[in-house]
Amino acid sequence: MKHKVEIRNHPLELHHFRVRLAIAASFVLLLFLLLFTRFFYLQVAQREHYHTLAEANRISISPLIPNRGLIFDRNGEVLAQNYSAYTLEIIPSKVPNLESTLDELATVVDITPKDRQRFKKLMRESKRFKSLPIRNRLTDVEVARFAANHYRFPGIEIRARVLRQYPHKDIISHVVGYISRINDKDLEKLEASKELDNYRGSHHIGKIGIEQSYEKALHGVTGFEGIETDAAGRSVRVLSRTSPIPGSNLILSLDIGLQEVADKAFGNRRGALVAMDPTNGEILAFVSKPGFDANLFIGGIDQENWDLLNNSIDRPLNNRALRGVYPPGSTFKPFMALAALELNKRTPEYMINDIGYFTLPGVDRRYRDWKVGGHGRVDLRKSLVVSCDTYYYSLANDLGINNIYNFVSQFGLGKKTGIDIQGEAAGLLPSPEWKMNRHNKKWYTGDTISVGIGQGYNLSTPLQLAFATMIIANKGKAFLPHMVKQIQNSQTGATETIPKRLLYSLDLKPENIDLVHNALVDVTRPGGTAAGVGTNASYSFAGKTGTSQVIGTKQGERYNEKLVQERHRDHALFIAYAPAENPRIVLSVLVENGGHGGATAAPIARQVMDYFLLGKLPESAVASNVKPIKAHLHEHP
Repeated sequence: MKHKVEIRNHPLELHHFRVRLAIAASFVLLLFLLLFTRFFYLQVAQREHYHTLAEANRISISPLIPNRGLIFDRNGEVLAQNYSAYTLEIIPSKVPNLESTLDELATVVDITPKDRQRFKKLMRESKRFKSLPIRNRLTDVEVARFAANHYRFPGIEIRARVLRQYPHKDIISHVVGYISRINDKDLEKLEASKELDNYRGSHHIGKIGIEQSYEKALHGVTGFEGIETDAAGRSVRVLSRTSPIPGSNLILSLDIGLQEVADKAFGNRRGALVAMDPTNGEILAFVSKPGFDANLFIGGIDQENWDLLNNSIDRPLNNRALRGVYPPGSTFKPFMALAALELNKRTPEYMINDIGYFTLPGVDRRYRDWKVGGHGRVDLRKSLVVSCDTYYYSLANDLGINNIYNFVSQFGLGKKTGIDIQGEAAGLLPSPEWKMNRHNKKWYTGDTISVGIGQGYNLSTPLQLAFATMIIANKGKAFLPHMVKQIQNSQTGATETIPKRLLYSLDLKPENIDLVHNALVDVTRPGGTAAGVGTNASYSFAGKTGTSQVIGTKQGERYNEKLVQERHRDHALFIAYAPAENPRIVLSVLVENGGHGGATAAPIARQVMDYFLLGKLPESAVASNVKPIKAHLHEHP
């Protein structure tokens, strides 16, 4: 019998088994090692991170919005204030059918078509998860009625808000400006300036005027509250609290009484007025007519009111004092006269014979004087008193555009003054380089002739004209114009006074500035173009009338106001300072399509000066209950 041959190798199989067992054990050990490493990482290395996350599930961080600073005039009159009110707000993303919900909501709380329009406008400008107001200033009855029906309206809440109010409405709107809801553009700016964290929970931000320019001071610092919550999200207790810091209060140099007098003096006419203290650059009045009710913008303006303002032919949203650019007309002549004297192009005794027009040698075109037949023999003093165009046509030709540009630019024309309100226009003092860059055309002598009487490419803002006039009144000193007089800490009451800032002093010869000064005083006396407004004045003042063309006239034709549409008529201008011997107020007045400066702009200036210097109220102001002002006639710096 044959023996069986064994084909299995037990020692080898045992070896393989042990190898596989070792590999499996190593793999399991590796998994445990990885698991332990992960545990160590989570429990030790990342402890603080996950502890914070766990606390975040238990602790809710709620921003505490600071009270916005108030704005006052120089005498303590409130220009912008806060008040508490209940608002009805909707988070659109939490409302399934918005239209039907609004219909149902209207049965509980009064919702007008304007409320719906404003809400839809806010929705287009905001994200759907934001809380948007459908109604502001709810009554106690409406609050109680909605509270009883709250269960029917998920995503709709009543919130207590601090709202802004502007008591003087359109009279001060272009100066103070307004706040309105923060939009995406605002968020981008806040993020770029690293201020976004300070606006957590805030819904409004300054848009124009002082509200925008001093936003950082007015807004304050946002506080935070740490609240412990339960599993259902209900508040259990307050764990920590960082109180918000209220915004600073601002005291403006503006006098609201003077502002109201100036506003009433315009009546229904369009235009602008800037009044300034020449001793320090403080703005006393800053009028742009017409204005608008700034309160309309706070909760988001409705479409109807927005269309009325934005599409109005009167352009009430345009800040004419700050951004309106107009040919300065004959108010440009005092600066031309100083250029002539300082650059030795004219002496006080030099005379021309004005026959009513000026012609360039070899050219047939006539540059007409405003007075048919001319003014006869005219020296520099008389050229200002009667506003002789022919004198300045000839002077401009002799000076040349480069001399005009270099000298007159020292008075701030053609550049921003640097006032503490954003959006200032630079105006235009033209030069050959500007014309080539802008129009790709060379400069002609005729261009210089037009610039000489404040026409042509010449453009100035009412603010610039007031600034330039201040330099004449100060005999060469230029102070920085500013609106804010003091910044007051709303917690401590400590007040920081904004110091006056001397920008520069022009080295003008005393005899030259005195000659121009005396001529400007004579403008308001018999024989001058503003003699009517100087009648019976108990103080002396200096001034210069101006008329700037809106549309041109053909050669050989004369301007006839009665044949021209109202909005194509000439603009009226007037610059002035008073008292002449010790100036306390500087003014520039522009009346759009007002005709001659002495007839429409100068009387407005006289009313403002009478009120400021004498405390005299015009009839229009008395009817409006404008408060009397302290007279400044006998004050000294």
